[in-house]
Amino acid sequence: MSAAATGPTTSIWGRTEQQDFRSRVRGSLLGGAIGDALGAPATPLTLDAIRTRYGPEGITAPTAGKADSEPGAHPIAPPTPPARITAATQLTLFTVDGLIRAQVRRDTGAWHPPTDVHRAYLRWAATQRDWGPDERRKDNGWLAREEWLYSRRDPARACLLGLADDVMGTLDRPKNPDARDPAAVTRSGPFGLLVGWEPQLVLQLAVECAAHTHGDPAAYLSAGAHAVIVHGLARGESLDAAVQRTLALLAQRPGHQPVTDALQHALGAVRQGMPSPGLVASLGEGHLAQEALAIAVYCALVGEDIRHGLLLAVNHDGPSGATGTLCGTLLGALHGETALPPGWLAELEGRSTLLELADDFAMEMTQGPALHGPAVNSPGWLARYPRA
Repeated sequence: MSAAATGPTTSIWGRTEQQDFRSRVRGSLLGGAIGDALGAPATPLTLDAIRTRYGPEGITAPTAGKADSEPGAHPIAPPTPPARITAATQLTLFTVDGLIRAQVRRDTGAWHPPTDVHRAYLRWAATQRDWGPDERRKDNGWLAREEWLYSRRDPARACLLGLADDVMGTLDRPKNPDARDPAAVTRSGPFGLLVGWEPQLVLQLAVECAAHTHGDPAAYLSAGAHAVIVHGLARGESLDAAVQRTLALLAQRPGHQPVTDALQHALGAVRQGMPSPGLVASLGEGHLAQEALAIAVYCALVGEDIRHGLLLAVNHDGPSGATGTLCGTLLGALHGETALPPGWLAELEGRSTLLELADDFAMEMTQGPALHGPAVNSPGWLARYPRA
């Protein structure tokens, strides 16, 4: 069944449930951004090179990455913060924006979330080629007017190519059929925050939206798997239970074996002794989507706390930014906002935007009917998230 065919189930939110949900939404988005910023400077480095640059323990805290020097960078960039995010976090923000817009557009009778998420990704693509917001586009909403996002931060080639035109990739005709990198996975955590949806619909939506840029089954199924794991955590499940549920759902999908094998290897590594870079390396380098997901799951399972799990996730040979993003997303959804390292959070680029968007998402999911609908007209909300 297509995720577009049905909407979320009805639920009743009490005050305690709303507060817990908002904490998990904040934790997931902020945790992913922290992991992204923590690992990004080490992404091109081997573990030996990381230790040579940062010391025998490798990266131990956020450190400033390279300056905006690529084409598309904002001409008057603000000072580089210590914890500088990449395209992984940028795209995650636009995933959330697209999901909110899908809920708002449902009032019009138009209900096709993959299309709304695709339109959000096209707004992200504009930030990669334009110098700043196009004030003539009143339907862009508030996120696309955030000037600091108009900066090219190492986007994956598949994302740029897949979003270079208005044609939407689908599972029948995906963009970049051979793309297997983790860029579609790192932006897919927000689908799991649709806690009113059934897990199989979360999987379907994440898979359909991954196909906008990544057409290899292992890549888009890894994105779906990540979303379902986040979904379980956001609903209060343990990480192990969320992974087991994901494995059961994956087994029904053609082409699932590489993702299933990677997750099972991650579970097996947990039983092989004390956490170590060697066990991380046994799961692969992370250049493939399923490897990055497996590394993130392993590090989240064995981490004594968020700090320990994230440091394990970024100190290895592969794309540290991707594995850090995925691990931080999982741990933030599991433990909530208050468990994040305060010092790292204080240094995080775009923190205010992340918080604002997280709170908007939580409000839309818990109080949407009071914000907009056939009998409700909230001009402020509809200006932020236009129906057009």
